[in-house]
Amino acid sequence: MKFANRIEKLPPYLFVEISRKISQKRAEGADVVTFAIGDPDIPTPSHILDKMHEASQDPQNHRYPESDGLPELRRAIANWYERRFGVTLDPSTEVLPLIGAKEGIGHAALCFIDPGDIALVPDPGYPVYSVGTLFAGGECHWMPLTEENNWLPDLDSISPEIATKAKALWINYPNNPTGAIAGSKFFERVVDFAGTYSIPVLHDAPYTEVSYDGYKPMSFLEVSGAKQVGIEFHSLSKSYNMTGWRIGMAVGNADMINALMRVKSNIDSGIPQAIQHAAIEALEGPQDSIDEHNRIYQNRRDKVVSVLRQIGLEVSVPQASLYVWAKLPQGWKSGPFASLLIEEKDIVVTPGAGYGHFGEGYIRLSLTIADTQLEKGLARLREWQIPSPPTN
Repeated sequence: MKFANRIEKLPPYLFVEISRKISQKRAEGADVVTFAIGDPDIPTPSHILDKMHEASQDPQNHRYPESDGLPELRRAIANWYERRFGVTLDPSTEVLPLIGAKEGIGHAALCFIDPGDIALVPDPGYPVYSVGTLFAGGECHWMPLTEENNWLPDLDSISPEIATKAKALWINYPNNPTGAIAGSKFFERVVDFAGTYSIPVLHDAPYTEVSYDGYKPMSFLEVSGAKQVGIEFHSLSKSYNMTGWRIGMAVGNADMINALMRVKSNIDSGIPQAIQHAAIEALEGPQDSIDEHNRIYQNRRDKVVSVLRQIGLEVSVPQASLYVWAKLPQGWKSGPFASLLIEEKDIVVTPGAGYGHFGEGYIRLSLTIADTQLEKGLARLREWQIPSPPTN
């Protein structure tokens, strides 16, 4: 049986491989502590669950939904953006509910990339940006994110030859995997760059509601001119601990939203309506759970950073996201280091190289781990002496 070339080129999805390793170790009887996947352990707030239960009893919600979502949900998203960021959106043309932000991100390349086209993709970065480009037949021009540049892409280093061929520009702040943040100066530069070369901007922003020390991340769409060049992906997964519910949104430029809607309507059948009603409750109901959850994550962040520094890793304290990004000692590569941790200490971390070439030499630890497991994992790390790196 012969499969399409895109399947042959497709790399294994990072987190599927990690889940397999965890399952294998647990099958061997190991007590595995995993810091790998950013999947909140804290339950969805009860008022959202109550709405879901209520909506699931209505037979109208047992039927096919519309691909563009309930009008009430689009209005709730637009109202939330107005309250949170001061961004005005037309719910009928500038808002599109998604089956999780990942679905929209994966489909977006089909809107802008033809075979042979170029997408500007951050490295390290969320793998779906590049995989979506691959599915569309495009090529990635990697934008290095480095510690020296505060994990921001250097747009000035992109040659005019590449920029004029680019059909999409991916950015993501607060950032996964680095935890880096971006402000208005950077977003203004993005708008200027995109306008100069007529490049659609795709900003992935699911972590704006996960922040610490009083910091409040901004939306790309707050910057003047942003809506003329781009859209923003957001999600209820991290804000309201709804990863398993699969609901997010794309907002911004009406033409780009319409293009994504045209792709979606030909591929999927929309979000189950009971989940849409729960999403409305999340966006319009009490918001105090966000601060409550962030206090928990901040406490975990502080403990993780402290222990990692104790054992000799270099760590910057993240102001947002669910991740701690740690630099390994000289000579260590992330894959062998992560493998050693799971073999010697039954601890799972994510190797930075899984996010791209420029992620090499780092590991990512997620804060979405129950406190009892967190303490167990940190106790194991405290007693661990990092060996010298392999010489071969």
